[in-house]
Amino acid sequence: MTAQQIAGGEATAAVITPLGRRGRTVRIRGARPGFWVYAGLAVVLVASVFPLYFSFLIGSGDASTLRDPSRSWLPGGNFFANAASVMNDPAVNFWLALWNSVWSSTVIAVSVVIFSTLAGWAFAKLRFRGGPALLAFVVATMAVPQQLGVVPLYVLFSEIGWTGQIGAIIVPALTSAFGVFWMTQYLRQAVPDELIEAARVDGASMIRTFWTVGVTAARPAAAMLFLFTFVTAWNNFFWPFIVLDRQNPTLPVALSLLQSNYFVDYSIVLAGVVLATLPLLLLFLVAGRQLVSGIMAGAVKG
Repeated sequence: MTAQQIAGGEATAAVITPLGRRGRTVRIRGARPGFWVYAGLAVVLVASVFPLYFSFLIGSGDASTLRDPSRSWLPGGNFFANAASVMNDPAVNFWLALWNSVWSSTVIAVSVVIFSTLAGWAFAKLRFRGGPALLAFVVATMAVPQQLGVVPLYVLFSEIGWTGQIGAIIVPALTSAFGVFWMTQYLRQAVPDELIEAARVDGASMIRTFWTVGVTAARPAAAMLFLFTFVTAWNNFFWPFIVLDRQNPTLPVALSLLQSNYFVDYSIVLAGVVLATLPLLLLFLVAGRQLVSGIMAGAVKG
């Protein structure tokens, strides 16, 4: 089978008989995706990019762009002026909000990856009494809506004086039930028990086995968990809007202040939305390879 045959959408395989004689050649068709596959991917791509492009389109115009039925679908020339208005608005505190979002999202994502990998290793590869029941309890907590915990959380942080502090949105999110479940399922299938037994026979402790075997095997899944957790923490609005004050906001809370006036200039609002989306796009561009490898590894293992 040659590269030209594979690239041309066909592959051939020679059947070898038990006596070593060359049998008939089997031709395999359909190795390359067809037209409808690319058409479907194109539709998904356009549907995914259009909201961001529409935000950039309105953000590059003026206050009348959104209400103009005859507006052009080409970007205007006011995006940088609108972006400067967002950055320089004293009520928004854009740079402080950007730092708070980067700092809190990074800490939350790193913490979730560390604790989820440790807990996933314990649930997947250690045998202890009550392990399956405890894992089921952890997974069951995902059914509890976040809104039910807002009042007791706010009372708790109010009593310890953390309202208005960035730690109030970091501490409740340091662990994730989904992260524990995800890493448990991945490590259970990715790491054979025989490999752990071989490491223990060689004299490695459980911590050393986890570090050399578990962490190495969990890298693709951990990278994907980091990205998803970072995006979730970055876009979180409900709890930060309640517990943080307007002088120390995260980026979604700060951008909501652009809509608090009587007259809302949507060109400035959507310019701020584009600015808030750019760091996530850069993150996916940098870590996209790890994300794809994590998804493919999960698909193969599943």
